[in-house]
Amino acid sequence: MGILMHFYGREISGKPLTVSLLALAIHGFVQQAYAEEKSQEMVVYGSTESAADEQQDYAVKTTRAGTKMNLAPRDIPQSVSVVTRQRMQDQNLQTVDQVLTNATGISSQQIDSERSYYYSRGFEITNFSYDDIPTSIGDAWNYGDAAEDTAIYDRIEVVRGANGLMTGAGDPGATVNMVRKRADSKTATGNISASYGSWNTQRYVADVSTPLNSDGSLRGRVVTGYQDQDSWLDRYHKTKKFLYGVVDADLTDHTTVSLGWDYQKTNTGNPTWGGLPSLYSNGTRTHYDRSTNSAADWTRYQIESRKVFVDLTHDWDNGWTYRFNGTHGEQTFNDTLLYVMGNPDADTGDGASGWGSKDKGKRTIDSFDTYASGPFNLLGRQHQLMAGASYSRQHNATESQDGPMDASQIGIFDNNWNGSVAQPTWGDWYQNANDIVRQKSAYTAARLSLADPLSLIIGARYTQYSTDGSSGDMRKYNITPYGGLVYDLTESLSAYASYTSIFSPQTKRTASGTWLSPITGKNYETGLKADWIDGRLTTNFAVFRIEQENVAEEVSGEFVNGGSEQAYRATSGAVSKGAEFEVNGAVTDNLQLTFSATRYVATDSDGRYNSFAPQTQLKLFTRYRVPVMPALTIGGGANWQNGVYKDVTGPDGETQRLRQGSYPLVSLFAQYQVTKQLAVQANVNNLFDREYYSYLDDSAVYGEPRNVSVSMNYSF
Repeated sequence: MGILMHFYGREISGKPLTVSLLALAIHGFVQQAYAEEKSQEMVVYGSTESAADEQQDYAVKTTRAGTKMNLAPRDIPQSVSVVTRQRMQDQNLQTVDQVLTNATGISSQQIDSERSYYYSRGFEITNFSYDDIPTSIGDAWNYGDAAEDTAIYDRIEVVRGANGLMTGAGDPGATVNMVRKRADSKTATGNISASYGSWNTQRYVADVSTPLNSDGSLRGRVVTGYQDQDSWLDRYHKTKKFLYGVVDADLTDHTTVSLGWDYQKTNTGNPTWGGLPSLYSNGTRTHYDRSTNSAADWTRYQIESRKVFVDLTHDWDNGWTYRFNGTHGEQTFNDTLLYVMGNPDADTGDGASGWGSKDKGKRTIDSFDTYASGPFNLLGRQHQLMAGASYSRQHNATESQDGPMDASQIGIFDNNWNGSVAQPTWGDWYQNANDIVRQKSAYTAARLSLADPLSLIIGARYTQYSTDGSSGDMRKYNITPYGGLVYDLTESLSAYASYTSIFSPQTKRTASGTWLSPITGKNYETGLKADWIDGRLTTNFAVFRIEQENVAEEVSGEFVNGGSEQAYRATSGAVSKGAEFEVNGAVTDNLQLTFSATRYVATDSDGRYNSFAPQTQLKLFTRYRVPVMPALTIGGGANWQNGVYKDVTGPDGETQRLRQGSYPLVSLFAQYQVTKQLAVQANVNNLFDREYYSYLDDSAVYGEPRNVSVSMNYSF
């Protein structure tokens, strides 16, 4: 461990000792608080432990994240965070976007009303999975992945760092896995909720489970909802509806199959494309009202998603499990948008131009994943093995029409701009992309018990990656290794170290015509993990270093095979190094808490890498059930990030640095259990109405102002 700590450099060396002491302090506090609370409960209320209490935890006791072996988070030599159903409900996290914005180590940039970018450890997150089946999410087109409703998910898992063993191709920042709800209740149960909040936001959700035969071996579950809302942006309006259904059938005592269908559709009127101009024509910063909407009154955005899936699980008496998971998904979008650009006059508002765009696209995904995992004995010790294979085919097709608009068509762009402008003259439809991406993979990993306190996880993934279509035809093969050590220091505290990797194929070529090798991301990580109260409270401290290699760089004056295609060469990419800390779960039966701290430095040949992604973050959220009034639960939290900046070219052609200072966002919530079935909850976000930019470039996007919601939830 000492050698590894020296490897990460002087800036963060020595901290494991500090965090070890912190972990021991937490351990002592938790044990004392838990014992005191249990003693009080025995005198006043009686024990509150139950299966229902476990379902209300912010932590999970086991997960297959990172390795597909069912392990306690403490036994996984990577940083893993899980946002449970209970936390989503308490914090009122209704979309994947809201979950990621509040997850440990992740920052978001909302670049317009419909799109956001996400970053972890300095790198953009493009790796998303649904029940462990990977889906590549690009940043060019919006298929609504981050806007999907969380009502259909049981939990959302985040593995930070490179995770190529599970995803194949991707980026080294993090992998996000959405775990769907299942029909797991053999009795009729459910809940119905209704809420109303700021900007006329109305939301109605029903989640009902029921057995479909007398013994409960056939079960069904339906989750459906509707949402209608305005926004702090003038003229903006969005509706969303979703329907999710799943049937679980116990074919035998050891075999269960799930069949499900997921449909979601959103319609948005007056959506923005980009934000507001950042600079006036004199080079000074603009100062628009937060309510100013750059959309024209003829703009719209529609997204529709359909997914079907099947999941077969078989468990043997010897501890082995086999799983097959397949899915077919179709996502479409159709939009008419306006991008306002340029630098208007500070006094008159004249000078802004625009670019209209009509776009439509379809993404079709067919994927399956199958694996088996279980224990085996070797040399007198028990170990675990996992092996599997996967296949995915993703077809992306998009078309566009362009409609440029000059300053006379845009008119005066100021706080009074109401979007009442004529549509531009549209050009002909043209194809942006029509590509098919295939991945075929085989993977395996083993957890070897080297000694009672020491385990080794080793694995690898072999991937065949191919693209066919308008972006060019390419074939790549890659072997992604994985290795990690976990050493149990005490019954509650472990030390770990790991090496993980990932690759990302690229469509750039050298002057001789050969394809550049894939970009590789290598993640070196070491740290401490602990769990207490039978796994209900977990902590993690990690020190990491991520290296990117084989990043394409343009070669000036050289072209592929002497033609017109620009030639590139491979260079070293960004390097990110830093540390993370997280504590998550039940401090006592009445107190749930999640707290995280993140600090990293990411640089490339040009200096700071992704400079608008914050390099320091603190996040806190708590839930406290008041012992003297058990029907009342209160809580809240705060997210803080350091200052960020973006360098842009000003009206005079000179580089200008735009800054957003550090800021906190505070939230509160309270819930009152009126009856055993009926609960009322209130949430407040951005309590102090902090004004900030969620994105800064040539255009600027304001973050969400203070907002309030009140909901009623009836369970049966």
